[in-house]
Amino acid sequence: MKVLLTTLNAKYIHLNLAIRLLYSLNKHREGLDWKEFTIKEKPDDIANACKDYDVIAFSCYIWNITPTLAVARLLKQLNPEIKILLGGPEVSYEYDDFIAKEEVDYIIVGEGEIPFSLFLDHYPNIDQVPNLVHKSEGEVKMFPKDLTFNLEEYKGINPYEDDDASQLYNKVCYVETSRGCPYKCEFCLASLDNKVRYLPIDDIKANLLYLMERGRTIKFLDRTFNVKKDFAIDVFQFILDHHRPGNVFQFEITADIVHPDIVAFIQKYIPKDLFRFEIGIQTVNQKANLQVSRKQNFDKTSGVIKQLENKIEMHLDLIVGLPLDEWEDIKMSIEEVFKLHPPELQLGFLKFLRGTPLRNKHQQHDYVFDPMPPYQMIQSKYLSKEELYRITLLEEALEIYWNKKRALLTLKYISYQYSIFDFLLGLGEYFNEHRDFHQHTLYDIYDMLFEFIELNYSQHVHLKQMVAIDYYAQSKVKPQERYMMELTQKEKVEFIESNKLNHHQYRFIVLPISFNYVKLMETGIISPATHPLILQYNGTSKPMLLQGVSEMVYKE
Repeated sequence: MKVLLTTLNAKYIHLNLAIRLLYSLNKHREGLDWKEFTIKEKPDDIANACKDYDVIAFSCYIWNITPTLAVARLLKQLNPEIKILLGGPEVSYEYDDFIAKEEVDYIIVGEGEIPFSLFLDHYPNIDQVPNLVHKSEGEVKMFPKDLTFNLEEYKGINPYEDDDASQLYNKVCYVETSRGCPYKCEFCLASLDNKVRYLPIDDIKANLLYLMERGRTIKFLDRTFNVKKDFAIDVFQFILDHHRPGNVFQFEITADIVHPDIVAFIQKYIPKDLFRFEIGIQTVNQKANLQVSRKQNFDKTSGVIKQLENKIEMHLDLIVGLPLDEWEDIKMSIEEVFKLHPPELQLGFLKFLRGTPLRNKHQQHDYVFDPMPPYQMIQSKYLSKEELYRITLLEEALEIYWNKKRALLTLKYISYQYSIFDFLLGLGEYFNEHRDFHQHTLYDIYDMLFEFIELNYSQHVHLKQMVAIDYYAQSKVKPQERYMMELTQKEKVEFIESNKLNHHQYRFIVLPISFNYVKLMETGIISPATHPLILQYNGTSKPMLLQGVSEMVYKE
């Protein structure tokens, strides 16, 4: 029997750990292969690459289930004898509509290690394979069993040893050190498994070392990496001892339970930007948190973020649409979290994942959500369809101007002096009226920002200058003059010569701004300028910004 483990990844840089683990456990069996594709590839091409196998086992998620089923249908046309086996979180719950499809023969529910091995052992006599949904004589059957795979079975297994090692450096390599989550957030599938189990620590370290020596970006899949302080510090120390230049490590952290020992360890030993922390704040509305069985202390969370921001790149997440989160509550969450000025602030919209408690009780809150993946909310008793749409425009502006680092100075100042929610909302609506979010130029981005400020903050000359600074700071080479004029050529030459700037090695833009850039960056307060602002271009990286010439203030 020829069996293929496969999946359709969201992007080329992503790797699927699940099929690698299943292959590693079963590769002693003759006829078992694994292969990855992406959702951007043509379904016909994927089907043609898979059609000569007897069984195709797909790893399924909300982002790939639709194209996966399209490939399965094509496979049945190319080879009517082929069998399609689905597994993964997207098909483990409410699977009736999936197994009812003609192109689907089998579904593994829950953890796949034990059922998949037994499936290979007994195929085609699969009636007694636990947690395998299948069709027999027109009926859907399953032999349900409470199975928990012993993670000690991964002793001595490296899921990446069968990869082309030369390809790992340009991919995101995923690491699993534990399964389960101690929390019960009702919108999350992790809430269904509250027992945290760990893989063998020696193998975690051996596999980490393998990836550090060959890869670059390593992302931990643990839902709460810091749930055990000693374990977290042990892994951090191992990384510290063995990481290579260019390595970056990303962890999902629950910030309000970060132990002071972890904070102290990071501050004392961890180099800047070696770690990235993804922190799901979701909402600062405590009533909404309690409604979905979520515990969070925002004061502690923000305190830990501030303590670590000098060392760790923070990615913060908010969810729009939770129960009891109305317009003003969402505004408050965005305002409070933005004040932390994280390098990335992701604004997601509530999704009703199959199997989650919130999906099962969605009618209690008058939720309407899209029946197709990713099952995103449409409206609720707390948020109308129109309000939700307006927030999507705010999210577009947030992504373009903040997360892509196009207007950091402007938006930071807005957050100090005005409502960042109102500003991004208005900017998103203005952009949507005059340009296309998905097809625009860099000039469009700054034109829209400058025009919006002229229309709504015309009295604020400093803001227009900030837009100009954000624009000039984007380019590696001296850009076209826009939004604010430099000193005259004569004044600029005199300034460069009097300050002994190296005009042979660099190009310069000298802006006669009216405020002290250094103090604004440090305090958020406008004070009069004593020097022009200089942008120094070397042609290979984004410019250095200097004011007062004697010190380099800012470098992208």
